Amino acid sequence: MAPVHVATSAGQYPIHIAPGRLQHVADSVPANATRLVIISNPVVDGLYGNALRQALADLNKPVFTIIVPDGESFKSLDTLNTIYDRMLSEKLDRRAVILALGGGVIGDMAGFAAATYMRGIRYMQIPTTLLAQVDSSVGGKTAVNHPLGKNMIGAFYQPVSVDIDIHVLRTLPAREVSAGLAEVIKYGLILDRAFFEWCESNVAQLVALDADTLAYAIARCCELKAQVVSADEKETGLRAILNLGHTFGHAIEAGLGFGTWLHGEAVACGLVQAAVLSGKLLGLSAADIERVRALVRAIGCPDIAPDLGEDSWLDFMQGDKKTEGGEIRYVLLPAIGQAVVQAAPLNLVQETLSETVGDIAIDRSAVQTRDMTATQA
Repeated sequence: MAPVHVATSAGQYPIHIAPGRLQHVADSVPANATRLVIISNPVVDGLYGNALRQALADLNKPVFTIIVPDGESFKSLDTLNTIYDRMLSEKLDRRAVILALGGGVIGDMAGFAAATYMRGIRYMQIPTTLLAQVDSSVGGKTAVNHPLGKNMIGAFYQPVSVDIDIHVLRTLPAREVSAGLAEVIKYGLILDRAFFEWCESNVAQLVALDADTLAYAIARCCELKAQVVSADEKETGLRAILNLGHTFGHAIEAGLGFGTWLHGEAVACGLVQAAVLSGKLLGLSAADIERVRALVRAIGCPDIAPDLGEDSWLDFMQGDKKTEGGEIRYVLLPAIGQAVVQAAPLNLVQETLSETVGDIAIDRSAVQTRDMTATQA
C-alpha cells in the first residue's frame, strides 16, 4: 500500500501501512540518528519489543529500551519524569531518535518527551492499538494527563514517520478493538458520509479483524486525518472537528477515573451524546441519531453514559480544550458526514444528559479477549 503523507509546517512525513511493517521499521529511521530509544510498556514490549530490536539490529546503532507502567492512569508528569531521568542518565544527544512502541498512552508520552527533551528531538510512532493507528499516532498531538483534565499538558510535535503493522492487531483484546473502531466511525460522521455507510455495511468484518477490511479502514482514516492536519496543524479551526464525542468522552474518563473506561469506549458513548445534542440544536434526524447509536452498539461499545451527576458533568466539560471564555463548545453534526463546532444552550445540554445517562457499567462478561496476555497491546 502506498504511504499516506501528512503535510505540516516542518515538511511532510509518511504513514506506512502494511502487514508485517514492524520488520521494516529500520527503513524509516533517519540516517544520521546517533542512538535509538524504544519507549514501551511491559505488555507490548513482551509481545513486540524483541522483534523491533531485531529489525533495528542491521543499522548498527546503539538501542536501549525504557519501560513505563501500563495504562491511562500512568500517563502523567511523574511517569514522564522517569523517561527524562533515563534519557539524561544515558546522555542522549540531539540526534537521538525515540521510537514509541505501543498504544495512545505510549505515543502521547513518548512524543511529549521528544518535544521537550533538549527542546526537541526526533521520534517515530509505531502504534500497536487500532485507536492509535487510526487516530492518536497521526497529527503530532502529544500530552500527559492532569487530575483536573485529560491531555491538558502537552505540545504539537510531529513525528518523522508513522509505521503501522496490521498484524499486531491480532493480539488485541476484543475490548481494545471496539474502542479503536469508535475512532474509525468518527471519521465517517465528521467528514465522509460514504465511509460511515461503508462502516455500517462492514462492521462485522471490522470487529472480526478481517485484514483487507482493516487495511482499507485504517488507510481511509489516516487519509482523512492527514487532510485535516495539513489544513490546520495546531487546531486553530478545522482540526477541532476531530474531537467529535470527546467533550462528553473526556468528562466520562475524568469522572470515572482515567483507565476505568478505555478512551475509545468513552468517545463512542460521547458520539451518541453528541448526536442527541445535534438533533436538539441542529435538527439531525432521529433516524440518523439511531444509526449512530446502532453502530456504536454493533462495535461493542457503550451507548449509555455513567451518572456523574449534572454538576460534575458540566465541571468536567468546562475543562475541555475547546472551551472559550468559559463557554463550552461542542463538535456537532448538522448531518452525517458534516461537522461544526459551536456552543449549545445549557437547557439542551441538560436534556441531552438526562436522556443519555444511566446507572450502568460495562458488562465485562460479554467482552472476551483474543489473547489474555495482551491486555493493553
